[in-house]
Amino acid sequence: MGKRDAGPAVVLGLLMAIGLTLGGYFIGNGLFQARATQRVVTVKGLSERQVPADLAIWPIVFTVSANDLGNLQQEIDSSAAKITGFLSADFGSEEFDLSVPRITDYNLQTFAPGSRPPQRYAAETTMTLRTRDIDNAKRSMQRSGDLVKDGVALIRSYEYQTSFLFTGLEQVKPEMIAEATRDARRAAEQFAEDSGSRVGAIRNAQQGYFSVEDRDRFSPEFKKVRVVTTIQYFLVDD
Repeated sequence: MGKRDAGPAVVLGLLMAIGLTLGGYFIGNGLFQARATQRVVTVKGLSERQVPADLAIWPIVFTVSANDLGNLQQEIDSSAAKITGFLSADFGSEEFDLSVPRITDYNLQTFAPGSRPPQRYAAETTMTLRTRDIDNAKRSMQRSGDLVKDGVALIRSYEYQTSFLFTGLEQVKPEMIAEATRDARRAAEQFAEDSGSRVGAIRNAQQGYFSVEDRDRFSPEFKKVRVVTTIQYFLVDD
């Protein structure tokens, strides 16, 4: 192809390049303008309420000791019977049970001279109360000194702690989610009012995790349930 024939081809190529460039500009600019008209606001909504615990778990831990395993079991049975009598006055037998004892043989351990325990064996056992009668459980805990007077060697165990639980989360979830959504809507409406627009449809919504915590360290029988939702709304100009 000669120089004279190349001229029209070059011009045609330039025109196509210009056309593609302009087309890309208008498409990009159109997308930018479309996005600019889709203004959104992201807000959080909170729902929080206080509820009473509905399940108490009280591990009653006690110890006994003896020089032989037969007497050790008798001591376990005796203390367990006293605790059973104590609990049976206010609770059904299905609400408490006895764990397998944890037995220590001091002959298998090394002690400094004069510090070996007088009895060879010691057993730690737990009677666990599980009840939904929270008030009655608290009263029984306050009277646990009666067991000590009756000869039961109660110990404070950091492994087995008294717990108050709330198990009715599924019952309060729908109301709390609706409440958090309304709270988010109010925040969006306030933002829209301040910006001279109004709230449109929901673009995106995320439900947060529910948390259940003690109301405070001194009253674990009351719980604080909390959920935060994150919602994104379209903003519409009036």
